[in-house]
Amino acid sequence: MTETISSATAPAARVGGPDTTLSHDEIFEFIAAQLDSVDLDGRSLCVLVPDGTRSCPLPTLLSALHGAVHRRVSRLTVLIALGTHSAMTEAGLSAHLGYPIGGLADHYPKMTVLNHAWWEPETFARVGTISADRIGELSDGMLRQAVDVRINRAVIDHDLTLIVGPVFPHEVVGFSGGNKYLFPGVSGRELIDISHWLGALITSAEIIGTRGITPVRALINEAAALIPGERLALCVVTQSGKSRHEPEEIAPVDPDVDIGDDPKGAALHAMTFGDPQSAWAAAADISAQTHITYLDAPVRRVLSILPTKYDDMWTGAKGFYKVEPIVADGGQVVIYAPHITEISSTHPLISEIGYHCRDYFVKQWDRFSHYPWGDLAHSTHLRGAGSYDEVHGERNRVTVTLATGISEDATRAVNLDYLDPAGIDVDAWAADPDTLVVPNAGENLFRLR
Repeated sequence: MTETISSATAPAARVGGPDTTLSHDEIFEFIAAQLDSVDLDGRSLCVLVPDGTRSCPLPTLLSALHGAVHRRVSRLTVLIALGTHSAMTEAGLSAHLGYPIGGLADHYPKMTVLNHAWWEPETFARVGTISADRIGELSDGMLRQAVDVRINRAVIDHDLTLIVGPVFPHEVVGFSGGNKYLFPGVSGRELIDISHWLGALITSAEIIGTRGITPVRALINEAAALIPGERLALCVVTQSGKSRHEPEEIAPVDPDVDIGDDPKGAALHAMTFGDPQSAWAAAADISAQTHITYLDAPVRRVLSILPTKYDDMWTGAKGFYKVEPIVADGGQVVIYAPHITEISSTHPLISEIGYHCRDYFVKQWDRFSHYPWGDLAHSTHLRGAGSYDEVHGERNRVTVTLATGISEDATRAVNLDYLDPAGIDVDAWAADPDTLVVPNAGENLFRLR
């Protein structure tokens, strides 16, 4: 049964809920019904989707979407919202979107697939500026600096943009999804840096899993309002503990298989559809019930086991963000990911900056203000809460330890502790009453009641 959810903008359509699992037919029928009501005939459509670092049954969703629109639209482009992540290869894209390598045209006629080439200046079009005074209002006075708003040209070169992707608790904005696929998903670096630094000033532990319009969400919405053209969103809520398969494991979807039982697919609790703000708000309400686990007391140690979809610490740091709130003062988070061998190929300055708490940067701003603010924000998010002064130096609330393929020297050089991953017996750690082992870490949030 499709329901209507109220929001601050317009009502969003919804199917499913926190206690349901959608069938293949329900997914296809909902998408077809929603898109049937959209004026698409003879118009061009740009579809924004996540990259391989997000759990989402894109082969299923894209099959349903393509079937509903490709005969109606004049042009169909799928744009991968990389933010500043690495570009996906053709092999990765084919598995991620559910088509044979080299067979895009046959599998999805009339469809083009593009990586968001954030490293190319010609990718972007400038759509406006947010003034320093307005930034001050949106940030509750934490920042006061004008910012240019640039967006991937594909968005403004199409008549309509459809955002398709999951909603999870998020360390920068509160809950991901919605207009976040525009900023930072396919935006210029200016908005990425200022929004992430604003989140860092608030702190990850404070903002993560916060519903409603956080200051960062307000900034993103402000930027989105500058983009010409019509925008809609199909937001999905994946089933907690499911859908943890890597992109290369995803096979083209069999329409006769119920996606709720498909071992290759991501089971869905719900889908919402409408304008990006209302669809996101409705999905965030469900994600808050399905993607947050509450504990009665803090734990001394967490072993956060990362799936291989996180291939560096830039993306894998989510294994810390999502468990920091439940760790006792003086406790430890161990990020276990033997497959990760580098800090970040796309953000090499992290190795120069290292990982530090927010106050380490704020109280030495003359020393660090020239670095990309997004890099500084990432640093604080992985290091967590702490303090800094000239007399005592930096003091952090918890110890962050990497048990990865990054060498001990490289790990300690960025101000993190090291543990040899070969020496970790996961079963033994799980048997320790003072340790919480979190498999498939990075998406579900842990909080204290």
